[in-house]
Amino acid sequence: MKHLLLMLIMGTVLGCSSAYYNTMEKFGVHKRNIMVDRVEEARDSQKAAEKQFASALEQFKSVVAVDGGNLESVYKKLNSEYEDSKSAAEDIRNRIDGIESVADALFDEWEDELKQYSSKNLRSESQRKLKVTKTKYQQLITAMRKTESRLDPVLTAMNDQVLYLKHNLNARAIQSLKQEVVKIDKDVDVLLAAIRASVAEADAFIKEMKDN
Repeated sequence: MKHLLLMLIMGTVLGCSSAYYNTMEKFGVHKRNIMVDRVEEARDSQKAAEKQFASALEQFKSVVAVDGGNLESVYKKLNSEYEDSKSAAEDIRNRIDGIESVADALFDEWEDELKQYSSKNLRSESQRKLKVTKTKYQQLITAMRKTESRLDPVLTAMNDQVLYLKHNLNARAIQSLKQEVVKIDKDVDVLLAAIRASVAEADAFIKEMKDN
């Protein structure tokens, strides 16, 4: 992204969102640009999370086929997948929050600037575009928050199994995993479906913003 480096630098320096947006404006980077960038980043983050959770699921499934062997190694592998999945989930949450922050600022600014028009026709057209953008945004953020809501059931189930295995490095722990992996499988399937829907909404929103 052409604005990404500048945004990262300024974002580190400025803690206050309004000060950050105002500073970016001086560099010619408007809230609309920032919003599109953040939606793209959130979309990419969810695509990466889709791969991570699919990978973690495969590891949990593979463990149920373990017959003896080094259970300490099995635990470390599953714990690593869990930690990577937890990091991916946190990245998604942070990026959704970032989208909401800039969306609130953008829509407030847009509403205020409607009052500055002297032309009724131009004001009416701008109001129409604002309404369309808000509708598309609401569809996007609803899809993304749905994805977010699907994260915790998966992470909780994974964490339970990792903790149990940590303290019970024996065949009985593997048997327990065999019983629970079916639930994890279902939860991951629901999560991945939500991610795919969210990514589709992000693509549609980005297209809408770039075309208008």
